[in-house]
Amino acid sequence: MAYDEYLGERIRLILESKKVQFHDKKMMGGLIFMINDKMSCGIHIDKKYGDSLLMLKIGTEAYQTEIIKEVCLPMDFTGRPMKGYIFVTPEGFDLESDLEYWIDLAVDYNKTLL
Repeated sequence: MAYDEYLGERIRLILESKKVQFHDKKMMGGLIFMINDKMSCGIHIDKKYGDSLLMLKIGTEAYQTEIIKEVCLPMDFTGRPMKGYIFVTPEGFDLESDLEYWIDLAVDYNKTLL
């Protein structure tokens, strides 16, 4: 299964509407959006979950607040969750306002890395 191309387009439109400079890269069957040459958000196909998940780099502080939400999962490729990264299930970004919320978190965190 390929990543959700419609979700990729939704992310692109949000980033463009916010005038964020970015480029995307296809990686490991998914799609990553790079801002300031750093991974910020993307789409990952999770074989265990069986769907495309939104992947976000939000930092450890926001992680503590967001991970308790039902739609959030730890980003875990190897059996050890990556600090400051989360997955969001499709129910968490179905509405455009929800997707924009998540993208804003990732973009805001990316600005702290400059």
